[in-house]
Amino acid sequence: MLLRRATAAAVTTLIGAGAAAVAAGRYAGDAALKVSAGPLPGEQHVAVHAADAVTVTLTRTPATLRPGTYGLAGPGLHAVVGPVVADVSHPHDCVVRHLESVAHGALEPGARVWLTPQLYTGGPQEALGMHHTDLDVAGELGPLPAWFVPGVRDTWVIAAHGLGTTRSHPLNLLPFLQRLRFPVLSVSCRGDLGAPRPPHGIGHFGAVEWRDLDAAVRHAVRSGARRTVLYGWSTGATMALLTALDSAVGDRVSGLVLDSPVLDWQAALRSLARHRARGALLGLAVRAAEGRTGLTADGLFAAADTTRLAVPALVLHGTDDTVAPLRHSRELVARRPDLMHLHTVRGAGHAGAWNADPQGCEEALRRFLTPLM
Repeated sequence: MLLRRATAAAVTTLIGAGAAAVAAGRYAGDAALKVSAGPLPGEQHVAVHAADAVTVTLTRTPATLRPGTYGLAGPGLHAVVGPVVADVSHPHDCVVRHLESVAHGALEPGARVWLTPQLYTGGPQEALGMHHTDLDVAGELGPLPAWFVPGVRDTWVIAAHGLGTTRSHPLNLLPFLQRLRFPVLSVSCRGDLGAPRPPHGIGHFGAVEWRDLDAAVRHAVRSGARRTVLYGWSTGATMALLTALDSAVGDRVSGLVLDSPVLDWQAALRSLARHRARGALLGLAVRAAEGRTGLTADGLFAAADTTRLAVPALVLHGTDDTVAPLRHSRELVARRPDLMHLHTVRGAGHAGAWNADPQGCEEALRRFLTPLM
């Protein structure tokens, strides 16, 4: 009798522990699927140690050592920081970067912040002094807020942001695109502020969200665009590729620019969920997400079948991307070397190729976009 009771208690304990692990895995998976504007899950926050009119001293991490120019964000704060300052004295566990501007808030010592590839907040007029029109794109789930910046060409650039950023992220490239005189449409997608909430509040890494970019192409065509170039970052790049492949108006897409496309959703989810789950729990998080989204292990990469691609594509990717590994972009481009070109940027993180090397990226973009004008 005592043995049976002990065995029953042990089984109950194991069942309880198993249920708790499954719940923890689902929680971690859901948190990664509900990524919104702000720091990516698992992204390391850093402390502000000091700041003056021209520099800011931050905790030393791989992110704060990256080359280039980035947004520096925190609660009630957004600034722009430039390259690392190498010739100043500072503690060994800190790094000093150029401080280019502070849009709002104050860089107080002790503030917790993170680096983001998004340099600006607000719209084109507020951020860059560029005239634009606020409009709504008629999306599958409801109106999608968008900004339209006019240009003289009849080829429009339609921009789609990705994980952790907003439709302000494409403003990084707006001055460059305006010099080439492209009209630019920067569109929200489901789950963004002011846009419809996706079912269950979860994202699908672009596998479903591409329909919002499809709606933007339809809007552009109705508004006079003869052709479109889709420019996406992160999951926005995945959306752009899937739109070119599967949209009924895909014949109006004449080119793609894909920065850090998310092609392996399991690798992305593992990266995003790692701060909440480790070891076996990561596997449970992936399985929970698979059940919630309906995505299979290789479903996203299979859907992004570039053997069906009919338009040229430029892929930008950083060597230090932990969310969307570079090897997947290499494999993607290797399938269609006749249409696709890969431009890698050393030291760039996720969706940050232009931030790390704006001159190199803009030259690659100029060469790519000129025939598509």
